Formats: sequence, structure tokens, C-alpha cells
Amino acid sequence: MNATPDLEHLRFNMIEQQIRPWDVLDFEILDLLAKIRREDYVPAAHRGLAFFDLEIPLEDVATAREPGQCMLSPKVEARVLQDLHIQKHETVLEIGTGSGFMAALLAQRAAQVLTLEIDSKLAATAAETLRRNGVMNVEVRHADGSQPLPSGPTFDVIVLSGSVARIPQGLLGSLKMGGRLAAIVGDEPMMRAHFVTRVGEGKWDTTQPWDTVAPRLLNFPVPSRFNF
Repeated sequence: MNATPDLEHLRFNMIEQQIRPWDVLDFEILDLLAKIRREDYVPAAHRGLAFFDLEIPLEDVATAREPGQCMLSPKVEARVLQDLHIQKHETVLEIGTGSGFMAALLAQRAAQVLTLEIDSKLAATAAETLRRNGVMNVEVRHADGSQPLPSGPTFDVIVLSGSVARIPQGLLGSLKMGGRLAAIVGDEPMMRAHFVTRVGEGKWDTTQPWDTVAPRLLNFPVPSRFNF
């Protein structure tokens, strides 16, 4: 189904007024955001918010056990995607599938995407939405991304689609040489995007190019605020 002119106007405004001003200037990324229908991944109750500069709740499809899940704002998704510089031959692990929209974007840049979602209903809904939109190089797996991965697979790119209190050290070992991990790290009211690149055995380079705030991913450790 083709988008209506009103939706295309809202999509254009999202790109020009939210995403470009946030230093997302890669024409391939901007073109991708113009083509992938974000509204298809937004829960029906909140579809009118698809192009707004905010995090969209997913609670109408999430179980009551895991409240508070949401889609990241469009500018954050776009900036993460741009700054990872994903290549067409690369494999990607995403932690926190949510609606599946970020997985759909990643799938257009990479060879294969594995995305983990702790909420079984969200995982099933995202898998169906991706299938319905013809995204065939994404595997949605119902799993807790905070738990250690089975030994074996490594990835060129790991994306945490939510915030953590600190970089999960266990995930760094799942990066291939030259692989990159993107995470939003810290505590409210200010967090920083971290991009960690594996440059050798036991060696990583980290950059922190911009600030934002994002909801917590579930079950990742939170350091104590108290020192004794």
C-alpha cells in the first residue's frame, strides 16, 4: 500500500527538521529513511506519532510483565545507523528488537541481522511486521540479550537499541576484529553514545561523539551508586 501525501509530508519533515539537524548527512541513510515506512512498525494506538521527535510506547503489544518498552526517537536511530558505517557484507547483532524498525534499517545496510527481544509478544509482532514488509535477512529471536551469548558466532556490528549503565564487557568478545559496538551509556539526565571498535586481541578504541537519553534495556547490571 502506498503512503498518502500527508504521510509523505510528515516523513519529509521528520528527515529535514529532526534528522538532518542532528548531523545525519549521509545521503544513503537519508534515502533509506525516506523509503522504509516507519509507520508500519508503530503500534496502531500510536501510529499518529510515527514521525514525531519522541520515543513511542510499545505497551499495546508488550506483555504486562515488561512495561515501558518503546521505539527510540527517529534522530537517535538515524545517527546510530550513520555512525556505525555498516557494510553490505557485514553481520549485525541487535539487542532489543522492540517494534523491528531498527532491525529493518540495519537489514538494508548489512548482509544478515540477528535481533534479540526479551518480550515474547514483541518478538513475535516484530517478526511478523518484518516478514509482511519483505525483510528476509533478519532473524528475530526471543532471548534476554543481557545473558552471555552461546560461544561461537561473532559479529561485525553489535547495536544496543536502548541504554545501559555501562558497556557490557561480555559483548565485546563477540565482536570480530575491526567490529563495532554501539551503546547509549550512563544515567539520566545525560547519557553518551559510545562506539567501541575492536582493534586487536583484548584491545578496543572508544569514541563518545554525542549525548542523548534513552530508556534502559532490561536486566543489564547497574552499578551501585554507593561507595563504602
